[in-house]
Parts: sequence; C-alpha cells; structure tokens
Amino acid sequence: MKPILHHILIFLTVFLAVNHLFGQKYSNEFLSIGVGARAQGMGNAVVATGQDVTATAWNPAGLAALNLEGLQLGAMHAEWFGGIGKFDYLGATLPMAQEGRRLGLSMIRFGIDAIPNTLTLYESDGTVNFDNVTEFSAADYAFLATYAQPLRTQNGQLLVGGNVKVVHRRIGPFATAWGFGLDVGVRYSRGAWRFGAVARDVTSTFNAWSFNFTEREKEVLELTNNEIPINSVEITKPQLILGVAKRFAFNKLGITPELDVSITTDGQRNTLLSADPFSLDPALGIEADYSFLFLRAGVSQFQREKDFDNTNRWRMRPAIGVGLRIATFQLDYAFTDLGDQNNIYSHIISLTLDMKSRRKKTD
Repeated sequence: MKPILHHILIFLTVFLAVNHLFGQKYSNEFLSIGVGARAQGMGNAVVATGQDVTATAWNPAGLAALNLEGLQLGAMHAEWFGGIGKFDYLGATLPMAQEGRRLGLSMIRFGIDAIPNTLTLYESDGTVNFDNVTEFSAADYAFLATYAQPLRTQNGQLLVGGNVKVVHRRIGPFATAWGFGLDVGVRYSRGAWRFGAVARDVTSTFNAWSFNFTEREKEVLELTNNEIPINSVEITKPQLILGVAKRFAFNKLGITPELDVSITTDGQRNTLLSADPFSLDPALGIEADYSFLFLRAGVSQFQREKDFDNTNRWRMRPAIGVGLRIATFQLDYAFTDLGDQNNIYSHIISLTLDMKSRRKKTD
C-alpha cells in the first residue's frame, strides 16, 4: 500500500509543478458544467463518492465501485439561460470478464441552436433581404471511453481508472475543431471514508481549429470591423480535483457530506483562493439517503463580484436535489443557479437504468 501511495504522491507533485505550457483560460469549459442530477444537486462535489455510469465524467476510478453484473445506462437533459443553451448526456457501462473491471462509453453535448446567420442579410446592391437569413448551431461534443479496475491492497479499497477523450466543437459551417486528451483518476475507501483524486487533461488537450468563410463572408466581416479568424490550436491545461467524504449511518438513515477542491493551472481565476498559475475552487455537497429516497444540497463556484457602489461581495452557486430509486430504475432531479448576478435557475433531470445479465444455470 505504501509504494502505491508513494507513486501517486509523486505523480500529483510532478503534475502540478512541471506543467507550464501556454494555454487558453476556460478552454473546453463545457466539460465542467457537470453530468448527472445527483452531482448537480450536490454542488458537483462527487469526486470521492460517484460510482454510477456518470462517474466517467467525474472520476473514472469510481466506475469500478459499481456493484452490478450487467449493463447500466444513463441519460441527462438540462437547459441553461432560459432554454437557449441545451446540455445533454448519454452513457453506458458494462463489466469485463475479470472481476471488478468495467468499461464505459459516454457522449456529452452542449449547444445553442437556431442562431441567425446575418452575414448574407444584404444583397450585392446594399438592400436588405431577410429571406437570406439562415440558422446554424454552435455545439461542443465530448466522447469518452473509460476503463476502471480495483487494485489489491491490504487495507481498504483502491480503485484506478482513466478516460480517453475526444472533443469536437463546431460553429455552424464556419468553424470546426478536434481535440484529444486523457483523464486519470484514483479512489480509496476505508470504512466510512472515501477519498478521490482526478487529473483532467493530464497531458493537456489540444483543439485544432479550422475556419471556412467564403470570400463574400470575409468581405462582410471586414466591413463590420470583425477580425477574420485563422487556423489555430487551443490548449486546455490540466486540472486536479481532490475530494473527501464520509458516510454517517443512523439505522436506516445515511448522511454523506463531501468536500471537493478543484485546482486549475491556467492562470489566476475568480475563485475563493486565487493565484497565478494555480487557483483553488472548493465545492461542498451533502446527501441524505433513506431506503429508496435521496435528498441533496450543495454550494460551489465561490466568486467575488463588484456592486454598483464599488464594494465587493462573495457569490456562490447553490443547488438542491432529490433522487428516487425504484428497483433497477433511478430518477434524479436538481434545481440549481448558474451563479451569475441574474439568478437564472435551471431544472436538471437524469435517469439511470440497470440491466442485469442473465446467467445460465449449471449443474
């Protein structure tokens, strides 16, 4: 056990110390929105406790804690900014022949549809023709292939996992980008305690952008004082998330609080502990479970904002949620704020379905 923890400590130290590649701040930020209503209801503090199909997006090691001899399916839908932005998730996980090992496949999409394209609004003679206005979508996609397994330990349970991640971003017919990255996670359980750590984009994720504008569209951009973009590479720098949780049992009632801390490496951010190049952003969540019912609450995204009188105040993103488990089906719901000054709340619904494998009886 000591050599394993020693190697993990060395990895985390090197991860934080040597990665100083130039990168864009908030790159691929749609992957930080959060998958699953359980996570959203707990303020996205699930790195140490997530162990269903959505663990592929939070901590891939948690997938190995899923005690199910069969396939599990998951889906989620959420709408942001009054229905303008749509966030969707589909996932599946199945066991391998070796005990405890699992594979997972996930797809995440965040998009804004029906955006008017006004680049062709004017005719060549300068007249306005609204029939020329078309619509396009701006969408970000992520495809994750996950592997997780337990490791032998004398005390407790140690799980490891990783994601191979392909990112595709598209802005109508004008721009496309493809990216590739890796996530690595570990989770350790002992008694009622759970510890988790995940390194996202551990090798940095590179998005190669290509742009396609017609000569007429370029002319319109120049006349309206817009810069014509050129082919480029966008770099998503690594992020480390640490989590700790403990379950308290009172007969049939269980209460599990969890604290996560996200450490970003892309420069100073507006977070609770802000510095350059590392910024720390905590998240706190709690879940109460009783038989088939789950109640959740959480806070995250602590940010300092300036009021009109030039005084600073702290804002946070609150969340509440509920879950219902019926046989092999679970329905989760969350109600959360985006954390902005407009107090825009959103409804998030996710579903999971267990499909147990059928085994033939043998003599």
